[in-house]
Amino acid sequence: MKIDRWQAAQRPDSAKLVATLEADGYSVYSWTDGAYAAYPPHTHDDDQSHWVVSGALALTVDGQEYVLRAGDRDWLPAGTLHSARAVGGQSVTYLVGSKPRRSPGDS
Repeated sequence: MKIDRWQAAQRPDSAKLVATLEADGYSVYSWTDGAYAAYPPHTHDDDQSHWVVSGALALTVDGQEYVLRAGDRDWLPAGTLHSARAVGGQSVTYLVGSKPRRSPGDS
């Protein structure tokens, strides 16, 4: 798992974030979770990247919790066991980028 923290002074622009994810080869959709929404530990068959647009999302991987706030992005390789929850008593909106895991020999 990798995380990039938002360093820019301005708020994240969803359209620019979508364009970046798509340029990185991801299929992208926007998702909003209500306050206190939570997902139990699970995995995905594809590589995923979450980019928070507003609110805060906590991801737990290998017992370590990472809180992503507006503009923060993660990379979760396929098969990574993780759980997620909205934090701060408010909804969280984020972009979900997904792309199939490449097999050795794929070009």
